[in-house]
Amino acid sequence: MFTGIVESTGEVLKIDIEGTNRTFTLASPLAREFKIDQSINHNGVCLTVVAVEEDTYQVTAIEETLIKTNLGSLTVESKVNLERCMPANGRFDGHIVQGHVDQTGICTNVEERDGSWLFDFKYDPSTGNLTVEKGSICINGVSLTVFNSTENSFRVAIIPYTYSFTNFHSLKAGDSVNLEFDILGKYIKRILGSYTA
Repeated sequence: MFTGIVESTGEVLKIDIEGTNRTFTLASPLAREFKIDQSINHNGVCLTVVAVEEDTYQVTAIEETLIKTNLGSLTVESKVNLERCMPANGRFDGHIVQGHVDQTGICTNVEERDGSWLFDFKYDPSTGNLTVEKGSICINGVSLTVFNSTENSFRVAIIPYTYSFTNFHSLKAGDSVNLEFDILGKYIKRILGSYTA
């Protein structure tokens, strides 16, 4: 389990294609603390560390993950948001993030607001996912609060720290992002749907 509070970014150094899988070699200041079999959140996607060597490590994304997320569009030098799993003895600063991306969305607009940034996103609502005003959303692994929520779009505000410290500073209109919708909302929607079916 994660909180959506990004710890650091990693840089893709190499991508190996093995059948339908891709193994990513990344550099990160956190890598020396990683262990093989550890779960690390990459742009909101939970991946398992398969190798560690000094300041670099490797993770493998299978075909299902590449189809459902934006990891398939990563290239060498891409920046990736990173978060280690939540410790049981710490404060819960974000919201419940599983690292199980529900779908991708598209950034439709970026607006600088003299000290903050507004990002607009749209997504395909036929998947059954939804946002609610002032609810939580996880975008590329970053826990954020939704506003201007509609059936297929929403807006988030980004403070300077988040803008600089995550890969939000490189996002532009037209870019694909990974979306994980709030788990509580998904359960409630499923329960209500089962009563009306």
